[in-house]
Amino acid sequence: MFKKTSTMSGYRDPEVLVGLDLGTSKVTVVVAERDGPSGEAQIIGVGQAPSDGIRKGLIVHLDQAVRSVRQAIGDAENMVGLKLSEATVSFSGCDVQSLRSKGMISLGRSPRTVMQLDIARVIEAAQANVTVPNNQIILHTIPVEYSLDGNSGIDDPLGMTGMRLDIDLESVIIPSATVQNVFNCVEKAGITVTGFVIKPLASALGAMTQDESTAGSVTVDIGGGTCGVAIFAEGRSKSLAVIPVGGDHITNDIASVLKIPMIKAEEIKKEVDIYSVDHEDQDDLLEFDHMGKNYSYSLTELTEIIQCRIEELFMSLVRTEIANSGVSMLPAGLIITGGVAKSVGMDRYLSRVLDIPVRVSSPLDANRMPPGKNGPEYTCAAGIIRYALEQERDPYRYIEQSMDFITTKPVSIRKPDPDPKPKKKPFLEYIIDILKELFY
Repeated sequence: MFKKTSTMSGYRDPEVLVGLDLGTSKVTVVVAERDGPSGEAQIIGVGQAPSDGIRKGLIVHLDQAVRSVRQAIGDAENMVGLKLSEATVSFSGCDVQSLRSKGMISLGRSPRTVMQLDIARVIEAAQANVTVPNNQIILHTIPVEYSLDGNSGIDDPLGMTGMRLDIDLESVIIPSATVQNVFNCVEKAGITVTGFVIKPLASALGAMTQDESTAGSVTVDIGGGTCGVAIFAEGRSKSLAVIPVGGDHITNDIASVLKIPMIKAEEIKKEVDIYSVDHEDQDDLLEFDHMGKNYSYSLTELTEIIQCRIEELFMSLVRTEIANSGVSMLPAGLIITGGVAKSVGMDRYLSRVLDIPVRVSSPLDANRMPPGKNGPEYTCAAGIIRYALEQERDPYRYIEQSMDFITTKPVSIRKPDPDPKPKKKPFLEYIIDILKELFY
């Protein structure tokens, strides 16, 4: 629960949740207000700004990224009339690992009721089996499945009776430097970080319905520089991954093959329908002028350029992540979201290639978001609010690393003397050195 200060005097401070999404293409801020005693939250504002200083989900220029965050925060504050000071932050990165481990504890010689302390103990037992390198941290700890006395498939064992409690745990591991840079960026922008959520998880929560989560489905958030993959089954996350391929790669392919500027390649990418069963329009040409020069290209050629990159992403990279997750059946199919998911014909083409149901998803809360800011590119930001609410309702569903591991204290580095001069030895030391050479 984050309380913010209203910029309008005479009004009671509302209780709001704030989500901040650091993307490769844009920085988005979502503000949601509590919806009475129900505990739900109504999204009341969305702010955004072009994302500078961030490449492939990683901060590459801190000051530029800080300015982008400030602009997005300012845009959101102007919309909702509140001064924002805290946020849960969603971010990505190219080096994200999702590891599984198991843990077990005894509840005693005779059956007894499972308590919260027992759940904490079995989670710690599973965490002890995870080896984390010194330069990485566990960002999320997610219980995948509980077992009680050998009976698996238990979603929540609290209050149930048994003698032995087992757990299958998912640990999301990420370089500590990546998290530290995100923290420093947001804090320098004047916002206190109250929590982190990896983008694939936020996108899945923002796009996937409860039925899809239970039946089994995979959410793929295709952003500008990265692609987030979240595989769910039985209502739980089974695997989270980040693939360093995004919409920018498609744009670059078009620009490189056709030898046209990147700006024009980005425009063309949004116009081409990549779904064509029999290439009925193979004789059609796309013509345009740019900087006084006329260009003319076959639509078939353009389509094939985009299709090649999409097939590589889904047929190879995404399929590998699904295979590694251990989930064999995905009856609810594929959910695509993110800005690139808006490409014309993307869902029909993927459904034909993968032979599974595919749908393009806007945020589940789209009808409660401002018009024009509720499309697939805002799914991740809206999912941050759902993540925060899930954590409040069940603190053991998505266990987050304590913020104590973050440090903002700068490392003290001793600077060299700007004008170093050789120091003269005392006369007595010269005498001692001479005597050593003579007698030793």
